[in-house]
Amino acid sequence: MSEAAERPAAASLYGLTPRLMGAIGLALEQGQDSHVRALVRPLHPSDLADLIERLDPDDRMRLVAAVADVFDPECLPWLEDGVREQVLDRLGMARVAEAVAGLDTDDAVEVLESLDEAERREVLRHVPAEDRAVLEQGLTYPEDSAGRLMQRELVALPPHWTVGQAIDFMRSSADLPDHFFDVFVVDPRHKAMGVVPVSRLLRSRRPVRLTEIMEREFHRIPAGADQEEVGLLFQRYGLASAPVVDEDDRLVGVITIDDAVHVLGEEAEEDLARLGRVGDTNVNAPILETARTRISWLLITLVNTLLASTVISQFEATIERIVALAVLMPIVAAMGGNAGMQVVTVVVRALATRDLGTDNIFRFVRKEIGVGILNGLVFATILGTVAALWFEDVRMAGVLAAAMVLNMVWAAFAGAVIPILIRRLRIDPAVGAGPLLTTTTDVLGFFSFLGLASLLLL
Repeated sequence: MSEAAERPAAASLYGLTPRLMGAIGLALEQGQDSHVRALVRPLHPSDLADLIERLDPDDRMRLVAAVADVFDPECLPWLEDGVREQVLDRLGMARVAEAVAGLDTDDAVEVLESLDEAERREVLRHVPAEDRAVLEQGLTYPEDSAGRLMQRELVALPPHWTVGQAIDFMRSSADLPDHFFDVFVVDPRHKAMGVVPVSRLLRSRRPVRLTEIMEREFHRIPAGADQEEVGLLFQRYGLASAPVVDEDDRLVGVITIDDAVHVLGEEAEEDLARLGRVGDTNVNAPILETARTRISWLLITLVNTLLASTVISQFEATIERIVALAVLMPIVAAMGGNAGMQVVTVVVRALATRDLGTDNIFRFVRKEIGVGILNGLVFATILGTVAALWFEDVRMAGVLAAAMVLNMVWAAFAGAVIPILIRRLRIDPAVGAGPLLTTTTDVLGFFSFLGLASLLLL
């Protein structure tokens, strides 16, 4: 099936279609607020957030104003931080407080994080006292920790209860979370003793005690654990939910798969942005913020370029005598840099997912060096042949081929080792590996090619 044929079918999987976007845009332009509300009301919170982000700032504010009375607060956690701040400002503190009170605790804490201290106090002042205490406690945990990620709403039952008692309790209780996957069995000190998946609970007979069907071996997540570790835990063990415990091992919350998926996507985007050296900005970031972030990384690139230019300047006499070198030397550096970045990308992702550890680092480095040798020989043959035919000089072709092999092998070695060494220094390899690698491949590429040319061609 062609790509064009697949696209309409894929678009139908989502609530926000190009046709609906156009209809909403037209209704906003014509000031038809009631029609806008009718079009927006059926959207999933994620689709509503997507719609808000896609609109330009003026239409965005018009949309929020049009749907303010029926605004779905569930869309707030889906919004990017900068856009969320604009929406919250437009809604007003009273409406924001009402929205926060209606969210699960994990989503409410995420929204409160977007506010400055004064706004946060103002919103919490309008939240019922019981909910306020829970939210304030959630905000005491470190940012990007399991404590911030967890929701307080969960089902915790005593070990002496039977399946029948548990089911009757859940049918009659009005305080259960909207969605949950597991029931937690806790002792009198509220320490988790076991986990009972809801599916197992429903399949078991009523007289069976919870202790007979609970899983005693399960993953407890410390409230202070980094959210990246949480996402990795869910990914590695295929979890649907996991309990969060405090320093005394008492059950304080639960993290569910939707939160873990969000974290995994967030961390992957962050690593990709850092590898591309564009910082943490997004498509909705202001011009000045985007420019400032990119300039800082471009300055690092400028330093790298100046170092490479310094190496080239040492061979001015060689280049003056053999002008063809100026045509060929960027090829060696560019091929080495690209090959090295391929390795860096693989290593950074492997380090993040814990697929690369002390037990297999040396095996991985040896493999990448082998790949570098093979790639170097392949491209040395291709470029050597091209150079020989182009300049009718076999010796120059040999110099180019030798420099290509050297730089490709170095790129493979450096691309594998630099991120690992940076990680040992407690520096994010996604941030530092790229600039260091580019500098070394450029410098070595120019030095090896021009140095061999000076030795063998003059």
